[in-house]
Amino acid sequence: MVKQKHVCIIGAGVSGLAAAKAFSERGHRVTIVERSGDLGGVWEPARSYPEVQTQSPKDLYRYTDKAMPGSYPEWPKGPQVYAYLRDYAREHGLDDAMRLNTAVVAMDRRADGKPGWTLTLRTDDSVGHEDFDFVAVCTGQFNEPQTLSLRGEDVFKSQGGKILHSSQYNDATIARGRRVVVLGGSKSATDIAVNAVNSGAAEVTIVYREPVWRIPYFVGGLVNFKRILYIRAQEEMFPGWGIGPLSRLAHVLAKPLVWANWRGLESLLKVQLKLKQCDMVPKQPIEDGVNCSVPIATPGFYPMVADGRIKAIRGTFDHYDGDSIVMSGGERVPADVAVLAIGYRLGVPFLPESYRSKLVEPDGQYRLYRLIANPDLPDMGFVGFNSSFCTVLCAELAANWLVRYADGKLARQPTAAEMKENIAMMLHFKRVERPAAGVYGGLCVAPYHYRHFDELLADIGTSIRRRNPLAEKFTPPDADAYARFLASAPDYHAVA
Repeated sequence: MVKQKHVCIIGAGVSGLAAAKAFSERGHRVTIVERSGDLGGVWEPARSYPEVQTQSPKDLYRYTDKAMPGSYPEWPKGPQVYAYLRDYAREHGLDDAMRLNTAVVAMDRRADGKPGWTLTLRTDDSVGHEDFDFVAVCTGQFNEPQTLSLRGEDVFKSQGGKILHSSQYNDATIARGRRVVVLGGSKSATDIAVNAVNSGAAEVTIVYREPVWRIPYFVGGLVNFKRILYIRAQEEMFPGWGIGPLSRLAHVLAKPLVWANWRGLESLLKVQLKLKQCDMVPKQPIEDGVNCSVPIATPGFYPMVADGRIKAIRGTFDHYDGDSIVMSGGERVPADVAVLAIGYRLGVPFLPESYRSKLVEPDGQYRLYRLIANPDLPDMGFVGFNSSFCTVLCAELAANWLVRYADGKLARQPTAAEMKENIAMMLHFKRVERPAAGVYGGLCVAPYHYRHFDELLADIGTSIRRRNPLAEKFTPPDADAYARFLASAPDYHAVA
């Protein structure tokens, strides 16, 4: 038995719900604070752009204890994901623990000397302070929209022009009859460009820095991409961290076969997506860029670029000039609506600088053991910062790891020295051995999903019983199997 804690969960998206469920089912008192007026995070209707859907199939974008409805398509739409999360919160009794329209504006160690943190919470009509024994930061990768202020934007707006972050493009009528220019190369950028065409925009232009490899939902039109990118066999093509001499030798010997595998996939994608016709063949080998920033190819995007319905320009915005946007290469594009699909800022702005400097390296890399906890930040942890192709499963495993870490109940409870040594090793791996792993502050799990999951489960103390070796190597993660793995872990319960 462990003593019951009052735990603050910051954020009510996928990760916050996973953390709230993990802590509450262990007997802790949970308070969820969410600055928006609803749960869901990126799936909150007010933040979702039209036609948004998951990049992962529904059997991977789910909690282990709740499958998505059978009526959902393979890649659920935004409203369906929101409904799923709403049902999940209700089924686990999380609604009563939720404080909406409540923002964390500051936090610091408790002045009374007890373990935990004092949070400064702001609502619409008040600012107050509240003590918590433990804090789980679940704001994730998509929290604060990136901003871009350029010369001439005030005049552009005064003439009727609109400048929106992609999260604000939530009504397709915004595009109808207008000249829409989208800045960015992410999936949200291509989704919005396609939506603008389908919504009757007068002209649609997408502006991007460099072409990137995109993966279609069905590679070759036949094979679900989860059977290529979500399997151990693919993951094992990449040398991982902390491997020994024999493993390194095996990777050297297999290098020609691995090289041929990736060149074959590139050739297939060039033909299937008509990359040459679109002048969008990436320069970077596909294997060098496999990480959390690999986007799924929006259906219809490349055909629309090929036939001119979407004009594609390499570069970025330089400045606004009247009712036009001038690109970095000097090209002037008339515009009525500018959509900035430029992503989000990753950070913990409410954490004091003295603690933030212990969390984030000068180059932006995060110091997090297992991408969840920092030994210099006691009584707190992070859920959903372990970004991946399997967002929900990653968050749920992190939440189950974190509650045991907080209670001192991990089967492998690390010391502060062990955590720091591991963090240093992982930082070296991401900076030197595989720089592609350094995206998103080094918090990207892909392509090492199984390696990450295995470490978390071993720490938790599961008696892992895998499926047959062949299926385990060549099939995607099975949420139901992970439910069994978690159920096999040593159980305990907090008491008041």
